Amino acid sequence: MMTFHSPTYGDQTFDQMIDGIVDFVAVDAGKGYSLMVGSDSEMNTTTHFITAIVLHRHGAGAKYYWSEMQKPRYATLRERIWQEAIFSISVAKSIVEELAKREVESHNIEIHVDIGEQGPTRALIQEITGYVRGNGFAVHIKPQSCAASAVADRLT
Repeated sequence: MMTFHSPTYGDQTFDQMIDGIVDFVAVDAGKGYSLMVGSDSEMNTTTHFITAIVLHRHGAGAKYYWSEMQKPRYATLRERIWQEAIFSISVAKSIVEELAKREVESHNIEIHVDIGEQGPTRALIQEITGYVRGNGFAVHIKPQSCAASAVADRLT
């Protein structure tokens, strides 16, 4: 069972995080919302992954949660970036399923991947963004991928 951390609410279960998302939206249901999921990783003797869930109330702030896990070292940057995308999609799918059970609309869920036109990850853009879209999510890359390249990156 994954634990999610929040600077506002502390450590939470997945269900508690979903409750927080539902409550945050209910406070001002007339506003627009975006729910962003992104992952980042750092390698040492193991690979440390952070997945960030950011709920942005357009024009009126945001809340975020994150989860972390350790995995063995990955042989290549490509494998590590793919795993980040897989973790993000997995969490996003779980959120969609839980919100549907509660009869709450999924609010513009976006997957943010830590790849961009500059640097070694540019070769992965087409395949990773295609994979994310194929799983039914909008995708953002650097510099528009704040959940991965700002929030998760800051926590790794």
